Amino acid sequence: MTAKLSLETLASLGPKVAVPTYKREDMSPGIVHFGVGNFHRAHQAVYLHELFEKGLSRDFAIVGAGVLPSDAAMKTRLEAQDYLCTVVEQDRDRNEAGVTGVMIDYLAPGNPAATIARLADPAIRIVSLTITEGGYFLDPATGVFDPAHPAMVEDGKNPDAPKTVFGLIIAGLRARRDAGVPPFTVMSCDNIPGNGEVTRATLHGLAKLSDPAFAEWIESQVAFPNGMVDRITPATNPGQIEFLKNEFGVEDAAPVFCEGFRQWVVEDHFPLGRPAFEEVGVQFVPDVAPYEHMKIRILNGGHAAIAYPAALLDIALVHEAMEEPIIDRFLSKLELEEIVPIVPPVPDTNLDDYFRIIQQRFGNPKVRDTIPRLALDGSNRQPKFILPSTRDRLARNEDVVGLSLVSALWCRYLAGTSDSGAPIEIADVNRDRLHEAAVKAQSNPQAFLELRDIFGDLADNNLFKRRFAHALSSLYSKGTRATLEAYLDGTLAEG
Repeated sequence: MTAKLSLETLASLGPKVAVPTYKREDMSPGIVHFGVGNFHRAHQAVYLHELFEKGLSRDFAIVGAGVLPSDAAMKTRLEAQDYLCTVVEQDRDRNEAGVTGVMIDYLAPGNPAATIARLADPAIRIVSLTITEGGYFLDPATGVFDPAHPAMVEDGKNPDAPKTVFGLIIAGLRARRDAGVPPFTVMSCDNIPGNGEVTRATLHGLAKLSDPAFAEWIESQVAFPNGMVDRITPATNPGQIEFLKNEFGVEDAAPVFCEGFRQWVVEDHFPLGRPAFEEVGVQFVPDVAPYEHMKIRILNGGHAAIAYPAALLDIALVHEAMEEPIIDRFLSKLELEEIVPIVPPVPDTNLDDYFRIIQQRFGNPKVRDTIPRLALDGSNRQPKFILPSTRDRLARNEDVVGLSLVSALWCRYLAGTSDSGAPIEIADVNRDRLHEAAVKAQSNPQAFLELRDIFGDLADNNLFKRRFAHALSSLYSKGTRATLEAYLDGTLAEG
C-alpha cells in the first residue's frame, strides 16, 4: 500500500519512514534559499530538519526561491506535496528513508517583485545559495567577477527588474536598507574555494555597475561566511522514485537519494543570528580555508579525475568505475602522489585517511552516482578542482604527469566519442567551442590549452605543455586503458 506524500498523509506512511514530529504551525520563515536542488535538500535542509526535531531554531524555516525557468517544475512538484521531501540515505548495508518538512513556501521564477518583497521581510535573516560552481559569473581562468557577462550587463542596466539571483539579492538588500532593516547574511553552499568571498565579489561587482555607492555599502555591511559542504547526492532517476514507492510505500514526485556521509564547516559570521547548527554536527571554525582546500582538491578533484577515463571506457556509474582496477589505481596514484601532498594541513585530519574514506564513498554501489554527472560542466569545474593543483605543483617545480593526464583525458572526452567509438553527449555551457578546440588538439595540442579563460598562464608553461601533449598523443594512439597503464608503471612521462 502506498500513500502520496502530503501533510495529510504523513501519519499513514508507516514505521519504515521517519516523519517530522514538528508541525507547520510551529514554524516561521527565516531563510530564503536559491537553488532548491537535490544537494540542498540532502544537506542544509536535513540539518535544519534535525534541529527542528530537537525543538530548536524553528523560526528559520526555508522559503525556496526559483530564478531559472526550470525551477518552476520543482516548485510544482514540491507544492503539490506541501513542500515535503523524502530523503533516502544509502550505504552498502542500509537504506533509511525520512521526510523533511523544513520548507514552507516556494517563490516562483518570473515574479521578481514577490521575491524582492520576501527578501525585504525583516524575518528573513539568511539568504543561502546552491546555484552550482558555474553560477557566480566568474572568469574561469582568474576566478574574478566578469562584469562583461551578458547576464550581468543586463542586470546592471536594469537593477529594478533583475533576472539573476544576484540581481534579486541586491534589490532585496536595497529594499532593506531603504526601510532601515539590517541586511541579511548571504551564505553560499556551493563547492567554490572562499565561496563567501566569491559571493561578496559578485554582488559587489554587479551592484557597482549601476550604483557604486550601494556596492560599497554591500561590501561593508553584509556578512558572507565561507563554508565547506559535502555530501554525494546524484540526480534522482525514475527507478529510484519507483524504489521509494515499492520499498517504503511513499509516492514522492521529488525524492532525494544520497550517501549517509555528510559534512558542513562554516565560519560563524551571522549578525542577525542563525540556526543552532552546532547541535546537529555542523563545525563552526574561524577559518574554513583548510577544509575547503581539502575537500575541493581531494574529493571534487577526485571526481573530476575519474569522470573522463570512465566515460572513455564506456562506464556509466561511479561505483562501477571504482570497481575497474585501473581507474581505482589511477585515482590512488594521482591523489597520493600529486594532489594530497600539496594540500595544506587541516586541523585534526590525516589527509591520507581522508582520501581513503573518499575512495570508499566513491565505491558505494547504493548511491548509483553517474559518470555523466561528474563529467558535466567541465569548463567551470576543471579550473576549480584540477588546475589549481597543477598550478601549485608547477610553482614548486614539481612534476605534473598525472594532473596533465587529467587535462588530456578531458580534452579527449570533449572530442565526442569514447574509445569504442560510442558518441559522448557533452553537457557544458561552452560545449561548441570546447569540442572545436578538442578536435583541433588531436593534431595541435596547444589549440586546447589556448582556451585562456580556462587554462590562463598554464598554456605558457613548457613542462605542462609537454606533459599534456604527450598524454593526449598516447590517448589517441594507444587508448585510455594503455595510457593509464603507462602512467601507473611510470613510463608515461616523456623525456
